[in-house]
Amino acid sequence: MNANTSRQSQAEWEEKGAQLFARMARDLPTGRHQFHRERMMAQIHEIQTQPTAPAQPTAPAKSRRLRLPRPAIALPALAVAVAAAVVAGVVDSGGDGVRDGGVATGPALTATVGVATTKGVPQLLDQISLAAAEAPRPALKPGQYVYIESRTAESFVKTVDDKSTLVGQALHTRQVWESADGAKGWLIDPAVNDSPEGETLSLPDEQGNTRQAGLNAPSYDYLSKLTTDPDELLAKIYKETEGMGNSPDQEAFTTIGDLLGESYPPAGLYSALFRTAAKIPGVVVVNDAVDAVGRSGVAVARLDETSGQREEWIFDKKTHVFLGERSVQVKGAGGDDGLIKPGTVVFTSAVVNRAVVDGVRQTPAQSG
Repeated sequence: MNANTSRQSQAEWEEKGAQLFARMARDLPTGRHQFHRERMMAQIHEIQTQPTAPAQPTAPAKSRRLRLPRPAIALPALAVAVAAAVVAGVVDSGGDGVRDGGVATGPALTATVGVATTKGVPQLLDQISLAAAEAPRPALKPGQYVYIESRTAESFVKTVDDKSTLVGQALHTRQVWESADGAKGWLIDPAVNDSPEGETLSLPDEQGNTRQAGLNAPSYDYLSKLTTDPDELLAKIYKETEGMGNSPDQEAFTTIGDLLGESYPPAGLYSALFRTAAKIPGVVVVNDAVDAVGRSGVAVARLDETSGQREEWIFDKKTHVFLGERSVQVKGAGGDDGLIKPGTVVFTSAVVNRAVVDGVRQTPAQSG
């Protein structure tokens, strides 16, 4: 497969690639499917741009973690070659001072596992939904961008000289800009970018691929057209994520969580997402949860019984504003050789700024 591959069946390839990834990624951290899907797409893209290179994957246990949000098109023939490496999720490096994509690593992230209860779930989600409906949420105008700034980190297994250890990524800032149609954007994230200036997310890319928006790659325009009826929305989520994740209910919860974290749902949809989540079986409340920057809150959560990881959406206890999300190992052990023990924070992210700005790479302060 090379850069001259025909694009006559891009939509079909994209769908098949996503389905393949879903089947191979059932044990990936809850709430991070998009993270690793993007990594697979990035590796496919790298192979595509090297037409003379053999399409042979590196050993899965030696693959380097990538986090690139460029929505490259999934080509099944290449996806087969790289998906296993993505799922392995380890870093190959020698010597001291190992860095993951430009971010230093250290001890694994840990937290006290909070007690979960089903008591008060509908009431809490109803309060969150009402708060979301009342909060100002300006619509995007032509030429404007969604800006999301977060602090993020994760724990993962890295391999040095065939020895695997669990490490934690240093907390760092991530900034994303995206146009209403998703065709233009910019990313600054030291865990991804080679340059501190960041990189463009604008499409079409070097291969001429354009973005096909969907629940797993939503643009503002796409979200604006979704139903706000909770029953209809949940039915759509189940249908479009069929076969993905470890269970339909967990994947539905994860899909909504991804929309909360790094997208900009219009006001009506944003409020509806919480009423939709209330209809998913297995949702619980964790009364004590802490986001990536140390803000305490209450979490709406769900345990993935297969991986043993609990995805937590953290909200301010008084205002019910969304603070961030995290995935915590709470049951059993995961990762290579069971290195991910209960209490390990597999992923954590705190949203510190979400706004509409007038230009790409412009911050709210600069936008006035």
